[in-house]
Amino acid sequence: MADVKSSINPLFLREEELRQGIELLFYAYRDFTGEPDSILAEYGFGRAHHRAIHFIDRDPGMTVAALLAILRITKQSLSRVLGQLVDEGYVEQRKGVRDRRQRLLYLTEKGRELERRVSEPQRARVAQAYREAGAEAVEAYRKVLLGLINAADRAAVLRSIQKG
Repeated sequence: MADVKSSINPLFLREEELRQGIELLFYAYRDFTGEPDSILAEYGFGRAHHRAIHFIDRDPGMTVAALLAILRITKQSLSRVLGQLVDEGYVEQRKGVRDRRQRLLYLTEKGRELERRVSEPQRARVAQAYREAGAEAVEAYRKVLLGLINAADRAAVLRSIQKG
């Protein structure tokens, strides 16, 4: 029986290939966030605002604690971001039904419109890249992205993205 490991081409694990992969991630992130950053700047918002409205849109009624766990920013930073979004009418906070101490987060119509406006360039960019790469490459890309997520978080992230 042939050794399966000997048939695998390990060239993609060479130092230069790994460096190129990292650089491609940097360039892709730059371009992925460029247009949304410009739109957010019109509102005086930044990337933390975008991430907050993205996740609130994906899971209406999520708790502040759940958003904090996803974003992994300080309570002070989240408080500043949420305070601004609430004060300017993009996010609404409601008390929990079972636990009145909970603050449940919802986008207002204004917030949903901002989320669409900021995320549309990203959806278009990802759709174009997916079309160019093809189905097999998209599945492989998803595997690579999942592999970049801390192993302890992968199951929770999968559950989160699959429920939306």
